Amino acid sequence: MDSFFIIVIIFLLLNIGLGLIRLWRGPSIADRLLTTQLFGTAGMAILMVMAGYLNDLTLLNVVITFNVLSIILVICLVQVWKKKKEKMP
Repeated sequence: MDSFFIIVIIFLLLNIGLGLIRLWRGPSIADRLLTTQLFGTAGMAILMVMAGYLNDLTLLNVVITFNVLSIILVICLVQVWKKKKEKMP
């Protein structure tokens, strides 16, 4: 069972790595916005898997906090994107 948790965490870390490539090569702001959301989701998933592996429920509180911060980040990025789009002729 330990190897299952490690494989899942490695898979999620590979997703974050591929997201970094997409963030760097992303042609638009929307691609970058979705990649930022991927980072938050994958990070929360890694912490949830670690909470199950370590039997530590305090990590779930950290996941909830990251979730709220991720939502706030996306809202802020959308607001910046809208302002930037309005300034363009």
